[in-house]
Amino acid sequence: MQPLCEKGKVYLVGAGPGDPDLLTLRGAELLKNADVVFYDGLVNPLLMRLASGRTERTARTRTDGRLPVVPQADVNDRLIQEARQGRSVVRLKGGDPYIFGRGSEEAQALESAGIPYEVVPGITAATAAGVYAGFSFTHRDHASAVAFITGQETPDRPDRRLDYDALARFPGTLVFYMGLARLETICRSLMENGRPADTPAAVISRASLAAQRVVTGPLSDLADRVAAADMKAPSLIVIGECVNQRKTISWFEQLPLFGQRIGITRSEHQMDDVIRSVVRQGGQPIPLPLIRILPPDSERLALLDEAVRNCHTADWLLFTSANGVRSFMERLRHLGLDGRHLGSVRIAAVGPSTSAALESWHLSPDVTAASPGGEALAEALLPAIAGTRCVWPSADRARPELYERLTAAGAVVDRVVAYRHCDTESDERLRERFRSDGPDWICLSSPVIAQRAADVFPELTDPECPVRVASISPRTTQAAEQAGLPVHAEARLAEWDGLLAAIAEAVRSQDAWTDRPAMPESRDG
Repeated sequence: MQPLCEKGKVYLVGAGPGDPDLLTLRGAELLKNADVVFYDGLVNPLLMRLASGRTERTARTRTDGRLPVVPQADVNDRLIQEARQGRSVVRLKGGDPYIFGRGSEEAQALESAGIPYEVVPGITAATAAGVYAGFSFTHRDHASAVAFITGQETPDRPDRRLDYDALARFPGTLVFYMGLARLETICRSLMENGRPADTPAAVISRASLAAQRVVTGPLSDLADRVAAADMKAPSLIVIGECVNQRKTISWFEQLPLFGQRIGITRSEHQMDDVIRSVVRQGGQPIPLPLIRILPPDSERLALLDEAVRNCHTADWLLFTSANGVRSFMERLRHLGLDGRHLGSVRIAAVGPSTSAALESWHLSPDVTAASPGGEALAEALLPAIAGTRCVWPSADRARPELYERLTAAGAVVDRVVAYRHCDTESDERLRERFRSDGPDWICLSSPVIAQRAADVFPELTDPECPVRVASISPRTTQAAEQAGLPVHAEARLAEWDGLLAAIAEAVRSQDAWTDRPAMPESRDG
């Protein structure tokens, strides 16, 4: 069987237009198995969460002040050097490697050097931009053809290859890549060669991302409208009747979190599902992990292992978090045991996420508390808990209410620390990301995280701070307010889906935006 990612080989992979979910399955497979990944300045950094090897960003042009410019010749040399050292190398490129990218130049360099390579196509920016902006380039009522055109010709070429007379007469949709700086020239050249001044036209910036913006208008007025809107690259110019469809088939900008930058503060290893949910709802996830989940220290780990070995002798296993489930079951497996070792012990869980964690290990709870917190679980267990022995794998900072209620009711509760909360390694790095990425919302998913947010991001305590705070539960809200954080949205269901739903509801409500600088909106003519 051929290996998923061969050593001493380079893979030129299209990353798609920006939305991380638009990467191909082959691209995701190669990222996971590559020894080293070189990704260009237009690639969404969230895709690096799929990578297991070393990653390095290589921007060929300056897209922001933090990225150094890497000449194309240097990129080619790095690919060749890494492959010659026997590594599997992914060169991840925005859009498709061969559509107005330099993938073919890189392939030629690899061919000349005798390096094996494979090219993996990607969704090119134009097709995605049309779909996400609400344009069908080849709708049968408007166009039977579409042309992809560069807006920037090679500067040292003596002759111009763009024939504006032919482009003006082209019977379909025109899509210009990399043309924002030459927009006025492009529009004027088309009109001078016969394209009607009232032809519908648009510029789409940062297509498929939460920062997507669209400006539309007649060809004669488009450059002025775009200048007034202060549109930024990367962008595409679309010219043709298809632009009028935006009024009826635009869907992306109607998503509940569109345009919202969501700060996710839970631990790094738990973020992927939340990131995916934010993206699918049109938002931009900003990872800001305020805590780490680590195993207990050696002394407590020995106690946990003892509880795992003897769990089959208990009456109840109590789980108050998904982390507790994961930690307990991983120790069970580490000790060479499996689900059969649990015997007839009954299982109680708090909330849907804890129940889902159990289901992932093929275990179904006998009792699930309807609302979050140890108090709710105690309430659900009280009718039949007297005289029983319970094992509770908990966090090191777990609140004592569950233990107190059950022991007062006559149960014997063996609480063992299954995991501990630790601060992240660099608060300064988190502060830098907070200030540079500028989230619109910070999500608080526990009282511990609420206190950490107040410590790491003190500006949140300022009533004038434009960043809003969302809480997952009343208990978290109480902790946030005690730490000086005003809470602007609270989940009705104490789960991450409920937290994101609360933000979406607040975005729809005018009350949530009082005195807050509004995000720039699309300007349609």
